[in-house]
Amino acid sequence: MVLDSTENTSAKELTSTHQIFEQVIRTSEDMHELGILLAKQLKAGDLVILIGPLGAGKTTLTRGVGEGLGVEGNVSSPTFVIARTHKRECQAPLVHVDAYRLGSPSALDDLDIPFASSIALVEWGKGLTDDISEHWLEVEISRDTSGETEERQIKITGYGDRWAGVSI
Repeated sequence: MVLDSTENTSAKELTSTHQIFEQVIRTSEDMHELGILLAKQLKAGDLVILIGPLGAGKTTLTRGVGEGLGVEGNVSSPTFVIARTHKRECQAPLVHVDAYRLGSPSALDDLDIPFASSIALVEWGKGLTDDISEHWLEVEISRDTSGETEERQIKITGYGDRWAGVSI
């Protein structure tokens, strides 16, 4: 009997991965600029999962994305409201979600975010967004915990064919 090695593998585990970006970011201004560059690659239906500890720079990156997309108004942390929608003139809005206090994918679903027609950046979304899209980006941010520098190690990985051949 030959066993199929994919028998116990989820569809997410079979998704192709694409290394988009990996670099050390030295300042918050550089993080903001990375967000502007990332915005040039985003379109309606894109999902970006932001992974990193408190104070890593997830909101700073999102502010840069907002500037790069030309959203109306300022991008601020959605910590207390969970999700903020930032409008763009005649284009897909940017939805910025802080899923830190959400306990399950159904709690995220209850927010009724129009993922297919928005550009969604979800902080603390790993494990909560598995059924939202067949393609997504994960932005992993690690920071120097010694406090000696402001450096962040950034790794952006694309999942799914949407991100094949994309680089920043």
